[in-house]
Amino acid sequence: MKIVTYNVNGVRSAIAKGFLDWLKTEDPDVVCLQEIKLFETDLVQPQFEALGYCCNWFPAQKKGYSGVAILSKETPKNVAFGCGNELFDFEGRVIRADFETCSVMSVYFPSGSAGDERQAVKMDFLTFFQPYIHVLKQNISNLIIVGDYNICHEEIDIHNPKANKNSSGFLPEEREWLGKMMESGFVDAFRVLNAEPHNYTWWSVRFKAKEKNLGWRIDYQLISETIAHRLKKSSIQPQLSFSDHCPVLIEMEGLTPT
Repeated sequence: MKIVTYNVNGVRSAIAKGFLDWLKTEDPDVVCLQEIKLFETDLVQPQFEALGYCCNWFPAQKKGYSGVAILSKETPKNVAFGCGNELFDFEGRVIRADFETCSVMSVYFPSGSAGDERQAVKMDFLTFFQPYIHVLKQNISNLIIVGDYNICHEEIDIHNPKANKNSSGFLPEEREWLGKMMESGFVDAFRVLNAEPHNYTWWSVRFKAKEKNLGWRIDYQLISETIAHRLKKSSIQPQLSFSDHCPVLIEMEGLTPT
């Protein structure tokens, strides 16, 4: 089972830059998107269906903002749209698809970089999300939570940890939260197989940050410890430039979409 997560920073923009051609070549079983920035998803759905994907979208109610999706080669047994929180569902932040052997969740965590008000929303999301997952795990043991977490976990995950120690996305309380999330029964798929520095998933569009590889690793695939032994491959693909993020891919042995 091959799973891709990708913050596309506007799905139509990514398509215009060649995203569909790459998707056809890579041919993942499940594609989790964040920041689709599209309410009228019927405008792009036929293009994904032509590649064989069943499309489930959860856009933000505010047009041109946020939104998540799960595209899969097989139809899920069940799809849960949202997380039951009015604000976060209004912003289109969580969608989950249940398959026969696992459940996959695409999540777009709030960013706090716009100021104190949005940082407060981000911290509210973190406060809400871990208990939400704890309850969910009582019925779903094989859970894969992928997406844009908007947090760098360790110093190895950011190009300049000292300069960014007070920046949203690398605050001590955010890093601590992510660590506790992992300790609650999840593993960071990429770090299980790769301990090397300078592996990032997002770069500022300013100051030639991508060219200089001055990035942040904020896109994660946390997989339940119950299926961690099935992890075969995890890779970040920074050579792709359909967005200011890049795709992150995992392959799992012994799991099938149906």
